[in-house]
Amino acid sequence: MTETLDPMADAVDQKQLAEQLLAQAKEQGIELMGPNGLLNQPTKNVLEAALDAEMTEHLGYDKHDAAGRGSGNS
Repeated sequence: MTETLDPMADAVDQKQLAEQLLAQAKEQGIELMGPNGLLNQPTKNVLEAALDAEMTEHLGYDKHDAAGRGSGNS
């Protein structure tokens, strides 16, 4: 995966989203870190998506793709 995110693209929207998430977490008494924290699930999702993309690039086909059958990589 060679693409990178443009740091200036949608910077305002991302900041507003972060502020909204933090405000909502504060209202609901949700901690930022920890097993039930605000950042737990989004961090997990980002890491899993990155690892899936890396594996797809490495193998040369998507997960469950018929192209991988019998290739020795399945």
